Amino acid sequence: MYLVQSKAGAIACMLFSLFFLGTWPALLTFLERRGRLPQHTYLDYTITNLLAATFIACTVGEIGKSTMEQPNFSTQLSQVQDNWPSVLFAIAGGLVLTLGNLSTQYAWAFVGLSVTEVITASITVVIGTTLNYYLDEKINKAEILFPGVGCFLIAVCLGSAVHASNAADIKEKLDYFSNDSKNGVGTKGVNNSKQTNTDTVDTHDMENGVASENKRAMKVFGKSTYIGLAITFFAGVCLALFSPAFNLATNDQWHALKDGVPHLSVYATFFYFSISSSLLATILNFTFLYRPILNAPKSSVISYVNDWGGRGWALLAGLLSGFGNGLQFMGGQAAGYAAADAVQALPLVSTFWGVILFGEYRRSSGRTYTLLAGMLIMFIVAVAILMASSGKRK
Repeated sequence: MYLVQSKAGAIACMLFSLFFLGTWPALLTFLERRGRLPQHTYLDYTITNLLAATFIACTVGEIGKSTMEQPNFSTQLSQVQDNWPSVLFAIAGGLVLTLGNLSTQYAWAFVGLSVTEVITASITVVIGTTLNYYLDEKINKAEILFPGVGCFLIAVCLGSAVHASNAADIKEKLDYFSNDSKNGVGTKGVNNSKQTNTDTVDTHDMENGVASENKRAMKVFGKSTYIGLAITFFAGVCLALFSPAFNLATNDQWHALKDGVPHLSVYATFFYFSISSSLLATILNFTFLYRPILNAPKSSVISYVNDWGGRGWALLAGLLSGFGNGLQFMGGQAAGYAAADAVQALPLVSTFWGVILFGEYRRSSGRTYTLLAGMLIMFIVAVAILMASSGKRK
């Protein structure tokens, strides 16, 4: 099997992983905002997510000669009677990942893509990085690593400020439009045609408003954001645990394996991890077809099979997530999983897509733009510092 050996190779894996993992949530949000049921989307996503893990295991995991110390993927599949404790850790990691990903999908409907990703990524980094640092026997440089974690904390504070400022901007635009309507359509536009154009754009912008809300699969407009934040924090805790579980599966820091049993390879671990993740996701989403949550419409297996609108985007999202996770684990096995948590700076990418695809900050105030810029800068700094803390596994 092929193993990433150099720090440069590990960092390259992390950078590609960052892009992939920051893009797939935007695709799922894109589909939900255009009315596709999240149950349908996630079932499609699950298929290609598992296919990506299987492809990685059967290709990169089979490169080179299999040895006793470093068996290939296919060899380790036949050794499950010996390495089952590591398999259980891998399965546990996959389960919490699915719970985290499903939770974020529903949180997006309440508080938006950017806020959800900022909070969950920050929780993941603070908890997950700390656990991985100690599990990896401190191979990452603490004097570099933890200042990077501190940058994430600053970024999440700025992210909260961005959300509050943007919410105030949206309320101001809605109030302005409401008052304008009460005074008669075009009242202000008669005096100032330029003003009318502005109001028209503001009305159309509403994610920002009822028109966009009516297209969405989940109708949560006007509901308490506390529900969304609670879901978001739950997702963050789940996502903080999947990487440490994966770390335990591949490196056996708790000495669960018997003497002489080779550690589970990153590819075998990723395969078991993805199997459990996909199985739980399939069970939950088939359940949600008939017992939906958050006011999503009911569906059926037949409706899902016949729903081809946006299916290509959902399948692409699964591939991006699968390859993104695989690259994260490959980089983490080489340079330390604490450093690999740099890929959780995916708000860098998801915020970009939020702006481009959804106009999340269109016509916001200068204060909001300043806070947004500060948040993104802090994430860039955090990524650079965390990657600079990369070590080398013995």
